[in-house]
Amino acid sequence: MSLTPVELRHVHLGRKLFGYARTSVDRLLVEVTDSFEDVWRDRADLRDKVEQLEGDLVRYRELETLLRTTLVSAERAAHELKDAAKREAELIVNEAHAEGRRITYAAAAERERLLADSRRLRAQLEAALETLSEDAEPAAEPRREAA
Repeated sequence: MSLTPVELRHVHLGRKLFGYARTSVDRLLVEVTDSFEDVWRDRADLRDKVEQLEGDLVRYRELETLLRTTLVSAERAAHELKDAAKREAELIVNEAHAEGRRITYAAAAERERLLADSRRLRAQLEAALETLSEDAEPAAEPRREAA
């Protein structure tokens, strides 16, 4: 049984002719000793618990610091990857535009070459037709009808 300080203050020890009753005092001393041992054990248990909790707190703070560092590193890596991907995408788009311009210029040059060939062939054909029509006119004299 634990005794509180208030209970100890109000303990009434029986008096005898030459002092207190020995059995009452001995009983009280046993109760006080038992109560004090309980309190002392509880105090030691609580001190151990506090030490354990302080150790846990240190570990959790270290873990928190590690997690923060990891999070910052991950954010930085994600940002760097995003920037690198953006740069690579811009490079690919620029290369595609350059390739498109090259193809467009090549197609325009081919078109101009084909148009020039077409004009040259047309001129040759017209010249050949003209030559043929000049050769064909004297051979074909107009028919005259007998009157």
